[in-house]
Amino acid sequence: MNAATATGASAEPEFRAAGTDLSERRRSGVSYGPIVDLTASPDTIGVDWAADGSARIGAFTTIAAIAADARITEAYPGIAAAAQGLATPQIRHLATLGGNIAQRSRCWYFRNPHIPCLKKGGSGCPARSGNHLYHVAFDLGPCVAPHPSTMAMALLAYDAKISTDRRSGLSIGELLGDGTNGAADHLLEPGEKISNVELPCPLAGERAFYKRAISRTYAEWPLVEVCARAVVSGGTFRHVHIAAGGIAPVPLRLRECQAALEGKPSNAESIGQAARLAMSGARPLPMTGYKLDLLQGLVRDAMERIAE
Repeated sequence: MNAATATGASAEPEFRAAGTDLSERRRSGVSYGPIVDLTASPDTIGVDWAADGSARIGAFTTIAAIAADARITEAYPGIAAAAQGLATPQIRHLATLGGNIAQRSRCWYFRNPHIPCLKKGGSGCPARSGNHLYHVAFDLGPCVAPHPSTMAMALLAYDAKISTDRRSGLSIGELLGDGTNGAADHLLEPGEKISNVELPCPLAGERAFYKRAISRTYAEWPLVEVCARAVVSGGTFRHVHIAAGGIAPVPLRLRECQAALEGKPSNAESIGQAARLAMSGARPLPMTGYKLDLLQGLVRDAMERIAE
């Protein structure tokens, strides 16, 4: 019997675009079923700009292309910075936006073909009672692996909408869920493909900042990451959006932080008070409490940079 079969891993057909993650999972034996190769069509690659300044990015657009696009950098600096920061130049050159959003868990138990887990049809989460050093600090459901998509986290900060070949106008939450379904990394239906991402018109004068905390200098998955954006007008924060990744089974909006900064002076006191609220609702595991300190620091750093 195939080891993956023994642990309940799925043999359902899987889509392959660049295959940067699928190839690794197939080598390990976690993925072993049929492959459906995807081909980009003109409406699923590149960036289209509307008259009001909003943008639509095709799901086949590479991460490197997003990172290098000067107009995206100007209109959506948090998106561009997140794209610039993830993975390695080689992976960014091949990896697609849609693939990054819909990628599978990085949990080492999921990646081991000999260990059953919820995401492979098992009945429990071995990380919960095992080694969960890099796992969630906001325990929202049965699976304690953090969602791996940097781009989904940044898109959440921008209130992006996702369209597939079957549905349109999905929020990041509607696409990825609320973290309570431990068996899935997203809520795409079998055979459903992401087509594009729609970004709303940028706000006049808005600023944004992206930063991640990692355990080594290069080519590392983030322990915690934050994308923040706001308008600073008359020394006051307006339209504050803060999203965080690496801390929960799905990317999170830090709504308590946002509310604490909205309409407040753009100074160190306001930022410090709001950063402490980043822990609101946190339920760290025995080994992940350190992520809350990282989260507070990243929120403070991001908002200080935006206030400058």
